[in-house]
Amino acid sequence: MADPKGFLSYRRELPARRPVDVRIRDWHEVYEDFPRPALTRQAARCMDCGIPFCHNGCPLGNLIPEWNDLAYRDDWREAIERLHATNNFPEFTGRLCPAPCESACVLGINSDPVTIKRVEVEIIDRAFAEGWVTPRPAASRTGKSVAVVGSGPAGLAAAQQLTRAGHEVTVFERADRIGGLLRYGIPEFKMEKRHLDRRLAQMRAEGTEFRTGVNVGVDITAAELRERFDAVVLAGGATQWRDLKVPGRELRGIHQAMEYLPLANRVQEGDFPVSPITAEGKDVVVIGGGDTGADCIGTAVRQGARSITQLEIMPRPPESRPASQPWPTYPMLFKMESAHEELADLGGERVYGVNTLEFVDDGTGRVGGLRVVNVEGPQTGFRPIPGTERVIPAQLVTLAMGFLGPEKGPLLTDLAEMSGDPENFFDARGNVRRDRSFMTSVDGVFVAGDMGRGQSLIVWAIAEGRSAAANVDAYLTGSTVLPAPILPTARPLTV
Repeated sequence: MADPKGFLSYRRELPARRPVDVRIRDWHEVYEDFPRPALTRQAARCMDCGIPFCHNGCPLGNLIPEWNDLAYRDDWREAIERLHATNNFPEFTGRLCPAPCESACVLGINSDPVTIKRVEVEIIDRAFAEGWVTPRPAASRTGKSVAVVGSGPAGLAAAQQLTRAGHEVTVFERADRIGGLLRYGIPEFKMEKRHLDRRLAQMRAEGTEFRTGVNVGVDITAAELRERFDAVVLAGGATQWRDLKVPGRELRGIHQAMEYLPLANRVQEGDFPVSPITAEGKDVVVIGGGDTGADCIGTAVRQGARSITQLEIMPRPPESRPASQPWPTYPMLFKMESAHEELADLGGERVYGVNTLEFVDDGTGRVGGLRVVNVEGPQTGFRPIPGTERVIPAQLVTLAMGFLGPEKGPLLTDLAEMSGDPENFFDARGNVRRDRSFMTSVDGVFVAGDMGRGQSLIVWAIAEGRSAAANVDAYLTGSTVLPAPILPTARPLTV
């Protein structure tokens, strides 16, 4: 530890966000550059813990104290080596992960935790700028082939690890570009796609093959996939969205977040000048108080919404850690994301403890408002509070209420039949069941990420992709040297 008193000498700092009235005029990332002295101070706050609980808080097992110390000492080259030792894509997690590592930081027991995410971002951005992130092709090839279905973080992590192990890896993606939700679900102001594109360039140079516009299960059947490849990794995510089945749901102007957000991203890709679903000049209601809802807010602000209201059926979370969520658990706290600042600047509202009863027709078959009511809950079953019914005007509604698991399309239904026991191919939550080696009940078919775990965090997706890759490598070759985190539901397999 470079500065044994750093945690006593310096307070927690974050880089400044660009002024609201400036950043909402473009789609660039919201944060300004973090001055190097400030970053050094933050790295210095990492204390010499007897047990660094941040390791446990991070599913990847990132070596956080080590690369904090290296960043403090200005040894950036070694810092990126330690960071890449456990994380294929720190440029993604550093921008998008909600940082369970920071919630588990020992300093957080009675002070503000270390700004781990920001140090992570600075390390990887410095590494790219210096040209230290280069292709790492395998020294030799195994002659084995692997298909990875889905190009989100789990699929990309599995693909990169397996390619580096010497296997011939093909990633199938049904969209027209690689990246999954990283490409079309995450707005540009949270992560500019140049970060994704430069990582994909590295993977292509290492030998990973990408095939877009392929709907696996339709364009290529499950049986054909299993016949053509020695192993298969399912990493298609939990894309079955939760709907809101109340009267008026059929009205025009009501869209799922994953119908709305990808179109805004396609505008940034240059596919068309204006999104077919736009908030411009409209009263917008976002149903769902999580990160996806915040993404809808930030997008609607930049599109020129007249007003925005965010609704959440749960009560407003506390601003500090409650006794029921003690350190080092990940607490559910009230957050003020950049999009929420923009919402406040627009004069919008975040309304908690409210339930939607009905979508109101404007007389033309389009939504004109929502009839809502305040509720008590969740202990009382979200009981309506008398006298609180009202109508909120809205010409655009986005539903950001989470996901229910993987889509049960031809790929999964055919694999379920191939397993010989279709009812047990899925678990009780509707996710693809897997054993401790990440293998499904179909031999040679593995599953990683949200498709097997359910809707979760990007850091979990990468961790699962790495662990699945280690198990696939062992399945194909008899053993593996691929590093992988030790996850509670599975572990790397040596046969």
